[in-house]
Amino acid sequence: MGLDVVLYRLVRGGPGRRPSSVAAQVVPDPDDLLLDLLRRGRGGGRTPTLDRIDPLGELVVGAERAPQLLAELDCLVEAARTPAETAQVRRVAVLVRRCVRERDLEIRFEAD
Repeated sequence: MGLDVVLYRLVRGGPGRRPSSVAAQVVPDPDDLLLDLLRRGRGGGRTPTLDRIDPLGELVVGAERAPQLLAELDCLVEAARTPAETAQVRRVAVLVRRCVRERDLEIRFEAD
């Protein structure tokens, strides 16, 4: 049970229609690297957004909160113990940076 990080593009519908979302890029977590790292790095007040991730559910982070999420990922890198964990966080950061630049994107942390 990993925690996939998915970048979604919000596609605006016509008047009165809700936007739909289309997956644009995925960072899978088949070895639970991110999930394990999040459990270790939880608490302490440095990662409030990441602390809200539900390992059995989904957390949506909009573009407006992406800069905060980037700062929290830096804290998570500090808690990494292996090069694989560091690399996984860096892959997630690539998605978040795209979300910062392109305001029609959102990040979803999805348990599988």
